Amino acid sequence: MASVRTEEARERLLAAADELFYAEGVHTVGIDRVIQHAGVAKATLYSAFGSKDALIRAYLTRRYEGWHARITEKIAGYETPRDRLLGVFDWLDEAFAHPDFHGCAFMNATAEDRPDGPSQDPAAVYRAAVRSMFRDLADAAGAVDPGHLALQLGLLYDGAMVAAQMDHDRGAGATAREVAAALLDAATGVGGVGPSTGSPTPVRTSSSRHAPSSA
Repeated sequence: MASVRTEEARERLLAAADELFYAEGVHTVGIDRVIQHAGVAKATLYSAFGSKDALIRAYLTRRYEGWHARITEKIAGYETPRDRLLGVFDWLDEAFAHPDFHGCAFMNATAEDRPDGPSQDPAAVYRAAVRSMFRDLADAAGAVDPGHLALQLGLLYDGAMVAAQMDHDRGAGATAREVAAALLDAATGVGGVGPSTGSPTPVRTSSSRHAPSSA
C-alpha cells in the first residue's frame, strides 16, 4: 500500500509540475507552489524525486514521451510518405490552435536554465528525435539528400513554433506546411508542382487533454 501511495503522490507531483512549469516556467514556479498544487507534503517530493532539478528532468521527460506518442500517432494516419512528412506540420497547426499552447516546453525550459541545468539533457534528447524524425521522413519521401532536407525542415519547424508563441500567429503551422511542401518538391526533383496547401484527411486519432508541445 505504501508503494501505491508513493506512486500516486509522484503522479500528482508530475501532473502539477506539467501544468505549472509549462504555463509559467520551470524556474519561475517555486517548489512550494508545485507541492501545494499537488496536495502532497514537501517530504513526499524529496522522497519521490530528490530535488527540484530531478522534478524538472522528469517533467521534460514526460513531455518528450507525450510529444513522441502524439506525433507518431498523427503521422501514422497518413497513407503516403509525402503526406506523413507534411502531417508533422498539420500536427503543429493543431497544437497552435490549442487554448493551452504556450510554445515549446523544451525551448522555454532551456531559455530559463543555466548551461549545465536540469533541462539540458531532456532537451537534447528531444532535439535529436526531431532531427531523426525529419531525416527518416525525408528519406522515405525520396529526398535526394535527406539530411539536408531534414535540416531545412527542422529550422522551419522551430521557426513556426516561435512565430506561434511570440507573434501569436496561430496560422504559422499552415504556412510552414506550404513551405515544407515546396522544400519537399525541390528535394525530390518534382518539377512544375507548386506547394500543396490542402491537407489529406488522416485516420481519426484519439485526442489528448494536454496541450501538444513540440513538445
